[in-house]
Amino acid sequence: MSNAVFDYIIVGAGSSGCVLAARLSENPDISVCLLEAGGPDTSPLVHAPLGAAAMLPTKINNWAFETVPQKGLNGRKGYQPRGKTLGGSSSTNAMLYVRGHQWDFDYWQSLGNKGWSYNEVLPYFKKAEHNEVFNDEFHGQGGPLNVSNETHASKLNNVFIDSCIKNGIPLNPDYNGATQEGSFMYQRTVVNGERCSAAKAYLTPNISRPNLTVITGALTEKVLIENDRAVGVRYKKDGATLTLAAQREVVLSSGAFGSPQLLMLSGVGPADHLREKGIDVVKNLPGVGKNLQDHIDYVQAFTTDSQSDTFGISIRGGIEILKSIFQWKKHRTGKVTSTIAESGAFFKSSPEVSIPDLQLVWVAGIVDDHARKINFGHGYSCHITLLRPNSKGSVMLDTTNPEDSLLIDPNYFDSLNDMEILLQGAKKMQRILTDTPFDKSRKKMLYPVSKNDDAALELDIRNRADTQYHPVGTCKMGPLNDEMAVVDEELRVHGINSLRVVDGSIMPSLVGGNTNAPCIMIGEKAADMIKSAALQQVSTAEQEACV
Repeated sequence: MSNAVFDYIIVGAGSSGCVLAARLSENPDISVCLLEAGGPDTSPLVHAPLGAAAMLPTKINNWAFETVPQKGLNGRKGYQPRGKTLGGSSSTNAMLYVRGHQWDFDYWQSLGNKGWSYNEVLPYFKKAEHNEVFNDEFHGQGGPLNVSNETHASKLNNVFIDSCIKNGIPLNPDYNGATQEGSFMYQRTVVNGERCSAAKAYLTPNISRPNLTVITGALTEKVLIENDRAVGVRYKKDGATLTLAAQREVVLSSGAFGSPQLLMLSGVGPADHLREKGIDVVKNLPGVGKNLQDHIDYVQAFTTDSQSDTFGISIRGGIEILKSIFQWKKHRTGKVTSTIAESGAFFKSSPEVSIPDLQLVWVAGIVDDHARKINFGHGYSCHITLLRPNSKGSVMLDTTNPEDSLLIDPNYFDSLNDMEILLQGAKKMQRILTDTPFDKSRKKMLYPVSKNDDAALELDIRNRADTQYHPVGTCKMGPLNDEMAVVDEELRVHGINSLRVVDGSIMPSLVGGNTNAPCIMIGEKAADMIKSAALQQVSTAEQEACV
């Protein structure tokens, strides 16, 4: 494959990259190459929704990054699992379909990013979607990404929602519709009992296209840039170093860590940092790797005797799972189709807040340190997530070896306001979990702490809080007058021709919700941008030929 030439080279087969590869290759006259560092998405752990529980705490299809020690987490290193397979994190996540709040996208546009308002991105959410439940102005039918309701949910979800309602969070079945605030069962990217990742939705149905080449196990080392134009990439596969040429564009879709890493390894980024690492500066872009934003998340868990309604480590639980595995293999039904994270809520930390700034995710099992700590018995957990943190961090190079780890610094709780809001959320979460609807099922609190003791609660947050797996922002979208902007509103890298970034790293601010659906939307919108640019180039060439 070395020295092969394609019209477009896409680096990273994640939520955005799979969309882009499928949409661009719809034109049979366009050649597309998609590079993925991970392997194919053939594992049953990818396709069985319950398999996420096995991949999250391990290195199975997972980069399993760590952060640098976090001052705001009492010196602990945070954990940053990211998908390493076709589909990226959409092949390893909890499959929750959440778009974010309408305000988020209007805010992006207000920062100078024309075309990114909610009304302008909504058609791309709808284009991507096939919603089995909702058919209205907010949802699409016939799109590649299947969105469905839970098929084998714990009965305790009803208890959770009842307690939310009792504590002032009303029922809202469609948090992706007219209003986000409320409690609900999560919509999820599952189809016929299987995970519907970006790879399954966009790539698998089109993998046989002769103009689409997908290369797995390919670690991209750098973008080849000549005279301020991206002309190809260099990558490593099976120990060999290979190159590919791009006639039209190179697109980075390697996520909030991979995309800035590749830019910096290619000489595009903060000049001082690049020189410090011995990298020749091609373009000084101070914002590369900066503006990292992530959802800080805190979990409280309780033990329970309700074994049939929860996941856990017990003789009965093990027998049930074994039966469920055979049921799933034969019928694609049963407990293995559960996403474990099944219900939730969006709410405001105070009446003065205009939109929800906190999110709940209720889980039918004990969650302890990303499932890396084993607890015997059964239980349930709830996450409380700060939706729009003020704290911002960075991703920098540790070495110039693309195989080495990065210096990932989310800078959690750098803003004291972040802790204040999360404290309010944690108190509300505990009120919900300890209210009367849970009296029959609740036993012991895994890490006992009182909602009435702010100091103890803050200490527990700093001792145990961590990511909800939504790092974004490290290749910020913004106009030229924004010195921290990396790409423009068309996602073109400032100062480098024929190079774009298309993934969650372009988000100027973190959305109020999970990031998979917005990244798929970004891929859909970028595909139209790239197609439009290609048509414009053809039109210009034809006009020049006539002259």
